[in-house]
Amino acid sequence: MSTAHTPDTQPRTGVTPFDVQALREQFPILHREVHGKPLVYLDNAATAQKPQSVIDAVNRCYTQSNANVHRGLHALSEEATEAYEGARDKVRQLINAPALEEVIYVRGTTEGMNLVAQAYGRSTLKPGDEVLITHMEHHSGIVPWQLACEQTGATLRVIPINDRGELILEEFEKLLSERTKIVSCVHVSNALGTVNPVEHIVAKAKEAGAVTVIDGAQAVPHMPVDVQRIGCDFYTFSAHKAYGPTGIGALWGRTELLESMPPYQGGGEMIDRVTFEGTTYNELPYKFEAGTPNVAGGIGFGAAVDFLRGLDYEGMMAHEKALLDYGTEVLGEVEGLRLIGTAEHKAGVLSFVLEDIHPHDLGTLIDRYGIAIRTGHHCAQPVMDRYGVPATARASFGLYNTREEIDALVEGLAKVRKIFG
Repeated sequence: MSTAHTPDTQPRTGVTPFDVQALREQFPILHREVHGKPLVYLDNAATAQKPQSVIDAVNRCYTQSNANVHRGLHALSEEATEAYEGARDKVRQLINAPALEEVIYVRGTTEGMNLVAQAYGRSTLKPGDEVLITHMEHHSGIVPWQLACEQTGATLRVIPINDRGELILEEFEKLLSERTKIVSCVHVSNALGTVNPVEHIVAKAKEAGAVTVIDGAQAVPHMPVDVQRIGCDFYTFSAHKAYGPTGIGALWGRTELLESMPPYQGGGEMIDRVTFEGTTYNELPYKFEAGTPNVAGGIGFGAAVDFLRGLDYEGMMAHEKALLDYGTEVLGEVEGLRLIGTAEHKAGVLSFVLEDIHPHDLGTLIDRYGIAIRTGHHCAQPVMDRYGVPATARASFGLYNTREEIDALVEGLAKVRKIFG
């Protein structure tokens, strides 16, 4: 594959100014009702809704070009392959990856983390080595490293957080040593909304000689991401949180590391030649893409990237920041409500508990008013333990949300409080 690219992850000139009402028109599901009420969708950290352009791209794949990729010489296969590999290059541009072969399709962030933990971590870690993660990791940033440490005899260490939900960077630097071989960090916390200083973390980890892994699932939908500027060794994220299909995502890794790693899975596509005496493996990225891929998902992923790159990024970020500020203000006025996670640098996530009402009851009741929020531990049980709560309610914003929807949330909370007396 060619590596001669000039990436552009910055907002492009000439894009249409950010207009939330016009953007809402591109999302068919936002026009439906739930329980007879207009849908208020505030569960974007779990999955974002899909614009018509993404839906159309997936539909075209199945209705016009449905075929397996890479292996066929007929027209449908060639069309599907061109669209699927074209989408890979769009993903590369989105995150400013230096080479196309460094972009590996995965099922999502979880598989990306497991791939690195098994193919890199398991093959390089040994007893006495340490893997450093943060207290705010999603379970997919904890369990794969626990498994790798159990398999190799390495030790897992954890960077603590303060009461605001921010990493204690002084403790991070104390934990770093010559034993630290891997530092794995979430870019934006799904449970707290904290935006971590990943460039600083990566720089410090590099000084200690550690390889760095960034979970970007909650970052890519909300801000420009440049893996070269961050300086990390691996970066992974999911399409479905970035307005694309489910079941597809990307792992970016440095060529020299990917080439040194054994395959993650075996089967078709990832091979060069197979005999009963042994097997040689395909070139990057196919070495890590065993079996028939999610072709339609990959093509839809490319359409989602087109959608994102066509946005006024500065306008989108200002809009989401205004939503976060407004939501923080009005939720702070709700009697008995306590916000969990008040970091200075946050993305559009508001996690909270409401006095004497279990989050699961809250989520069930507020759904009756057409309001979709997430309740539970958000696959971040150590975060819940840190704050002494079993679960939180979480409202998370996307580019199509409005102040009026936040008002509807506040009104819904008042109604739930009234039900509980």
